Amino acid sequence: MRLPASAIAAAAPAGGAATGQTIAATAGALLITATMLAIVSAHRSGRTSRVARLAAFAERSSGLPGWSALPIAFVYGALGIAVFGMYWDISIHLDKGRDPGPLANDAHYFILAGLFGVFFAGLLAVCLPREGERPSRPSVRLTRDWYAPLGGLLMLISASFALAAFPLDDLWHRLFGQDVTLWGPTHLMLIGGAGLATVGGLILLCEGVHARSSGRKPGVRWLVPRQAALAGSFLVALTTFQAEFDFAVPQFRLVWHPILVMLAAGIGLVTARLLIGRGGALAGLAGYLAIRGLLSVWVGPITGHTPVHFAPYLVEALVVEAVGLRATRYGPLAFGALAGLGIGTIGLAAEWGWSHVWWVIPWTSALLPEGIIGGVLAAVAGGVIGGFVGGSLSAPMRGFPVEARWAPAAAAVVVIGLFAYALPMQGGPPTSARITLHDITPPPHRTVSATIALQPPGRADHAEWLNVTAWQGGGSVVDPLHRVREGVYQTTKPIPVYGNWKATVRLHNGSTVAGLPIYFPEDRAIPVPGIPASGSFERGFVRDKKNLQREQKPGVPGVLTLGAYLLVLAVALGLLGSLAWGLGRFARLSTGRGERRRAAGARPGVPSGTRPASA
Repeated sequence: MRLPASAIAAAAPAGGAATGQTIAATAGALLITATMLAIVSAHRSGRTSRVARLAAFAERSSGLPGWSALPIAFVYGALGIAVFGMYWDISIHLDKGRDPGPLANDAHYFILAGLFGVFFAGLLAVCLPREGERPSRPSVRLTRDWYAPLGGLLMLISASFALAAFPLDDLWHRLFGQDVTLWGPTHLMLIGGAGLATVGGLILLCEGVHARSSGRKPGVRWLVPRQAALAGSFLVALTTFQAEFDFAVPQFRLVWHPILVMLAAGIGLVTARLLIGRGGALAGLAGYLAIRGLLSVWVGPITGHTPVHFAPYLVEALVVEAVGLRATRYGPLAFGALAGLGIGTIGLAAEWGWSHVWWVIPWTSALLPEGIIGGVLAAVAGGVIGGFVGGSLSAPMRGFPVEARWAPAAAAVVVIGLFAYALPMQGGPPTSARITLHDITPPPHRTVSATIALQPPGRADHAEWLNVTAWQGGGSVVDPLHRVREGVYQTTKPIPVYGNWKATVRLHNGSTVAGLPIYFPEDRAIPVPGIPASGSFERGFVRDKKNLQREQKPGVPGVLTLGAYLLVLAVALGLLGSLAWGLGRFARLSTGRGERRRAAGARPGVPSGTRPASA
């Protein structure tokens, strides 16, 4: 249960959780892990038959082998719980700021339950096969007579990576101060590990399908809905990295948004089309929209926090299906590249229009030409990566000629290059503003309108955004400024300047991402003084990060910061490498002899999916 208020410090710490909460969280995590290990140990040793009976029930219900059916059932629910908790947690931090610790935020319990659920799903898959049983051709030998399903092993690795982010996050706060951004290194570990567990889930499902088909047993029931649910979850996982923009308080350049939207579409929709076959992109999209739609209802109308927005991807899914109809003579990689090109042109245009319908920060002409170039490159690279993922799952030993196997690696290099281009930010040339405030409601809940005169006047010409953002006072307000005349702008919404609210003018123009504080409260935990919202004042712009991440500690040695980032990067690359290895292993080993003979006489083409012959 959530800790009572009396057990929580009065002021949220800015440099790591209270010692009592850290001890309690560590003890709880160890207890849960020990319980899970005890359950699977009892199953492996024969001291209990309950796990085996549960797996047998899952097998009868699904038609999949128990070592595949039961963990997949667990992972469906666990990932749903985790993603609901994640978006809820983001909205809480956006609206209320940092929390007193890991046990003081209701959303953290959902995240932890989901991550431990994914961990347990992987553990079940690894431990369910009987001694001496090789559950699938790609399974990995752990001991002389113990083989672990490949997908279960990858889920276990991904979940462990995500769970490790919790203690590392607290350590990071102690070393560097809290990084109140989704894209903090340990935060990316958490969402990346949880999200990429879907790759392990997809492999585990395909392992089960192949094992059932090769054993000439009854076909898998409801296979396409199962594939669509996992493919949709995979697309949701890829889009979680867009949450900086989904909540309209991004701390990075806007060019990231089209890059990430197109990259996710290329990888996720191409994978779904190759995995399921004709209609697969639309089936995966249906799973994605169901999850994201429920999230939009949960985070906002139900919880009362800032609502979350998302890309619909309908046009992109139709483009992938259209390309699939005409690309039967191409292999998965070429199909992925062609589909990615369609996504990066027609799909990008559709999302550009959608940004003006629902997103708070629209894509404007200020993004030209880098937004289009980045979006097209990301879509094509994503399509090739999706061709590798989907082709590995659905058409083992087909469609990957030796001379084209460099393509996924080249696509990954393109993605890294796009990220390297988009990442640098600066405070920009010296810029100031004279701000005049007009009270709308009086204290103690004071709100104001603001007239903002920039110096020099043309500094915001062709800017990606110029707005006033207020957050962490019990909600959030993002108000794009109305241009009155050259260099003079006016707010259009009441801006709160009281209590814990933080109100700032934000300017993004090219590589410049800067901010000017209107009102900040005193924060003794950091400590920093308050910045009052007087009737009229003139202040200079500084790097936006300085305003939005006040909690970060100054004076940390650069070598320590660099070393910490490189360590997290190395571990993340290790996870990605293990997933690529797993996909390659599945592609090499999962096809049986009969399938190989058929593949040898068939022209490489876009696969029709992973349905077994008897299904």
